[in-house]
Amino acid sequence: MAGEPQDDCLFCKIIAGHVPATIVQETDTTIAFRDINPQAPTHVLVIPKAHYENAAVLAAAEPTLAADVLREAQSVADEEKLDSYRVVFNTGAGAGQTVFHAHAHVLGGRGLQWPPG
Repeated sequence: MAGEPQDDCLFCKIIAGHVPATIVQETDTTIAFRDINPQAPTHVLVIPKAHYENAAVLAAAEPTLAADVLREAQSVADEEKLDSYRVVFNTGAGAGQTVFHAHAHVLGGRGLQWPPG
């Protein structure tokens, strides 16, 4: 069920403390941790503690929680002292989403080219 922890979800396991992660920030509704395969000097994932398959589903079901994720992305960028950065939501396998729990990638610390990918 949407919003409920999923037994087979890596990010739900991180939230529950069953899988280790390098946590950089945590609020009542979100958790931010370093990506295990960083694509930039700063690569932090910001996730809602409630399980939603992707950013679109999250925004439709819980717009306030989606806003919390974006607010925490900004907070991560501030803490990491990034003057410019990118926030990426991959939605669907074809876009590179590999963990089907909504999450924002905060990338920075080097020049980021456009177009991505």
